[in-house]
Amino acid sequence: MAPPVTSVVRPSSAKASGARSAWLKTLHQWHWISSALCLIGMLLFAATGITLNHASSIESKPTVVNRQAQVPDALMDLVRVPEPAPPAEPVTPAAAASQGAATPVATKAQPQDHKTTLPTPLRDWLTQTLGRAVDDREAEWSRDEIYLSMPRPGGDAWVRIDRATGEVEFEDTDRGWISYFNDLHKGRHAGVAWSWFIDLFAVACLLFSITGLLILKFHAVSRPSTWPIVGLGFLLPALLALLFMH
Repeated sequence: MAPPVTSVVRPSSAKASGARSAWLKTLHQWHWISSALCLIGMLLFAATGITLNHASSIESKPTVVNRQAQVPDALMDLVRVPEPAPPAEPVTPAAAASQGAATPVATKAQPQDHKTTLPTPLRDWLTQTLGRAVDDREAEWSRDEIYLSMPRPGGDAWVRIDRATGEVEFEDTDRGWISYFNDLHKGRHAGVAWSWFIDLFAVACLLFSITGLLILKFHAVSRPSTWPIVGLGFLLPALLALLFMH
């Protein structure tokens, strides 16, 4: 009777197999975590990629709202152009020396046009009157008017205040949900928080893609079609860019 055949596992081979299994387990863990983090974002950016690619074919009818108002008398001091200060009496160098003061140095006058936020009472009144939240973004102040632009994803709004009469003109444009999500895709007028989200989302996508590539490398031995398919995914956009883009 022949003796039973026993397999001998070399210590080096077993150690390499254990290390490979540990690496593969870690990659799978990072892969599913990163995929879970960027799942909703991937769906959003993929869908809006289609709508942006066919933006000319998707018709949207914006909704425009116009309102007019009058700044109350109690707030007109915050709007009016301030009266120029009376000119100071000239001081001769002899008088300045006798008083122990330095000779005044002429300074440039402040420009009429500047940018600054609206006073809080005026912002609160505009929010209540216009039915649109007016935040602390900077407005353009000129001698004749105050102009506040309030763009947002999927829409736009502006307020113009006549500094002499206090007349207020307001226009609000809403371009719809498709435009809203398209602007989120581009990060257009979405604010700092959304900009941070896009950066974090991009990092999660990089982790998802890199760990997926490394997992493919581990399984490529038993799946001969792995690298041809990966190469096709690189070759197809490269050929399109070289042959059809001018």
